[in-house]
Amino acid sequence: MYARKSTDIEDKQILSIEAQITELRAFAKQERLEIVEEFIEKQSAKIIGRPIFNKMISRIEHGDANAILAWHPDRLARNSVDGGKIIYLLDCGHLVMLKFPTFWFENTSQGKFMLSIAFGQSKYYIDSLSENVRRGLRQKVRRGEYPGPAPIGYLNDSRIKQVVVDRKKAKIIKAAFEFYGQGDKTLEDISHFLAQQGITTKNGKVWHKDRVKYLLTNPFYYGHFRYAKEIHEGKHGPIITKKLFDRVREVLKQRGRPRHESKNKPQPFCGFLHCTCGMMVTGEYKVKKQKNGNIHEYVYYHCSRKSKTIKCKEPCIRQEVLDKQISSLLQKVSLPPDWAEKLLARLEINKTKSAQSCAVFVQEAQTKIHAVQTKLQRLLDGYLEQDIERETYRQEKARLLSEKKSLEEQMTRFEQKQNDWVEPMRKWINYAQTLGKIAKNSDLLEKKIAVKEVFGSNLFLSGRETAVRLPSEGGNETKNQWAALCAAHEMASKIPESQVLVGAAGIAPAKPEGVRFTV
Repeated sequence: MYARKSTDIEDKQILSIEAQITELRAFAKQERLEIVEEFIEKQSAKIIGRPIFNKMISRIEHGDANAILAWHPDRLARNSVDGGKIIYLLDCGHLVMLKFPTFWFENTSQGKFMLSIAFGQSKYYIDSLSENVRRGLRQKVRRGEYPGPAPIGYLNDSRIKQVVVDRKKAKIIKAAFEFYGQGDKTLEDISHFLAQQGITTKNGKVWHKDRVKYLLTNPFYYGHFRYAKEIHEGKHGPIITKKLFDRVREVLKQRGRPRHESKNKPQPFCGFLHCTCGMMVTGEYKVKKQKNGNIHEYVYYHCSRKSKTIKCKEPCIRQEVLDKQISSLLQKVSLPPDWAEKLLARLEINKTKSAQSCAVFVQEAQTKIHAVQTKLQRLLDGYLEQDIERETYRQEKARLLSEKKSLEEQMTRFEQKQNDWVEPMRKWINYAQTLGKIAKNSDLLEKKIAVKEVFGSNLFLSGRETAVRLPSEGGNETKNQWAALCAAHEMASKIPESQVLVGAAGIAPAKPEGVRFTV
C-alpha cells in the first residue's frame, strides 16, 4: 500500500495521509487483499528520485509483492519516468495488478493505455498548476503585492492577505540602517547590534555579514521589492526613506574591497605608433625611488619587440617628449580661425553657384527629355500610318527610350548629389580648426583620437622622433586634405597671402556627375 502527500510540512495537508490510509485499508478488506507493507511518503511526485517510492519498486522487483494499492494513479507518479516504470513492471510481469478505489484498472492492453492516460493527465495537472501559480504571482506583482514571505521587519497578515509593518522590529531595522549610514561601522557591528536587539538566527547566533549586507541592500524597506531580478513598486508601507537607503548603499560601496589596478595599465599613446622595425610601440609605467625618499613616476614608450627574427635597438622615449612631438604634428595640420572663416564664406559662395548651375542643368535635361518624348510620339504616328517598318520602329523606340532614361537618371542623380560635398566640407573645416586647441590641451586621449583621424596608421617612431610614414610604393606623399593643409602652412610662411590665387572654378566639384573632392 502506498500513500503520499505533496509536502513534508506537518501543518499542511494534515488529513491527507490519514484519510488515504483509512480508505485504503477499508478497500483492501473489502477486496480481500493482503497488504505486505505500507509505504507513506511526504514528497512531491513532480520530479524523480523519491526514496520511499524507489524502495517500494525495488521490493516489487525482488518479488516481495506483485501488486500496489493506492488512492489514485496521481499518488504514484506525476512525472513520465516514474509512470513509465510502473507500466514497464506491468509489461515484465513483476506487477500483476494495480488497485485504486477511485480508478478502474485491469492488466490488459486497454487498461495500461488508460493508465498511461491517467499518468499523462497527472503530469499535465502539475505542469499547468505550476503555470497557473506563476501567473498568479505575476498578477500579484503587477498589483504591487510581494509574492513571498515578508522580510524581517514585516509580517504576512493572513486575514487581509497583505504584507504589513511589524511595529516592534521595524524600529530596530530602521536603527540598523541609520547606524550603518554613519559611515564608521562595519557589517559585523550591525550583526552584533541586531543580536543585542533580539534579532538572531534560529539557533540564537548572530547574523553572518552576508545576510546583513543583503538586508542593507534590500529595496523592500523603502517601498519597492525585487522579483525575478527586476525592481517593482510595492503597496506595503516603507520603514526607511530612499535617501537613507542611498546613503547606506554609498557607504557599502566606499567600504567595499578596493579594486587593484594593474601596475602597467595601457597608456594613452598606445595603438597607433609603429617602430621602424614594423612592430607596434607600447607604453610602460615606471617608478623611480631616490635615496633621499623622493619618488618619481614616468611613462616610457618603446618598441614592443614581439618579433622573433628582428632584434630592435630603437631607444625609448618619455611621454612628455612624445606629447610635444604629437602636438607639433597636430599644429601643422590645424586650420587657423581666419582661414576657416574665409573657407566657410567661400563654401557658401560655391554652394550658391552650384545651385544655380544645377538649375541650368536640370532645365537643359528637361528640355532634352521633352524633345525625346516628341520624337517618340512622331515615331509612333509614323508607325501607325505605316510609313515606318515594324523592325525600324522597334529599334528607334528602344534607342529613344534608352536616351530618355539616361537623361532622367542624370537629372535625378545631380539633384540629389549637387550639395553632397557641402556638409562633409563644412564638418572638416570645423574639425580642422579645433586641432589647434587639441594640440595645446593636456588630454592625451583626445590627441590620440585626433592623430589617428588625421594620420591613420602612418606614424612611426625612429630615433626618439615621430614622423609620417611615406608609402612604400610610388614614392609620392599621400594627397588628401590634411597633406594639402600642411603644404598650405609651408606656403603661407614663404608667400604673402595677397599672392595666393583661388581657381576660377572655386572649390566645388567641377562636373555635374560629381568627382572626389580634394583640398
